[in-house]
Amino acid sequence: MTASFDAIRDAALLLPKGDQMRLQAVVALEVVDAHPGIDFNDRVCGGSARIVRTRIPVWLLESLRRGGRTDAELLAAYPSLTAEDLANAWNYARSHRDEMDREIAANGDDS
Repeated sequence: MTASFDAIRDAALLLPKGDQMRLQAVVALEVVDAHPGIDFNDRVCGGSARIVRTRIPVWLLESLRRGGRTDAELLAAYPSLTAEDLANAWNYARSHRDEMDREIAANGDDS
């Protein structure tokens, strides 16, 4: 389904107030787990969380950081990354610790 924001907004405003509140709750739950700068695509990096516009998975960066690499070293090793990319990766890794542990173990990377 493709619809413009204005069309969706107008349709939502026609809903009864109770349905509007339920819709708002559904949207809020989706946004709570949003992580700017992190992308997912089943055809890229096996669907793992990765830095947008790259093929660099967050688990790899987290593994390197756990192994003692500094942000400066990572930025030098991956010139396409920015400090903001790393901040986004650390934020995602912090809120998805179990996922990071599983992916690092599954990929045999415990730098």
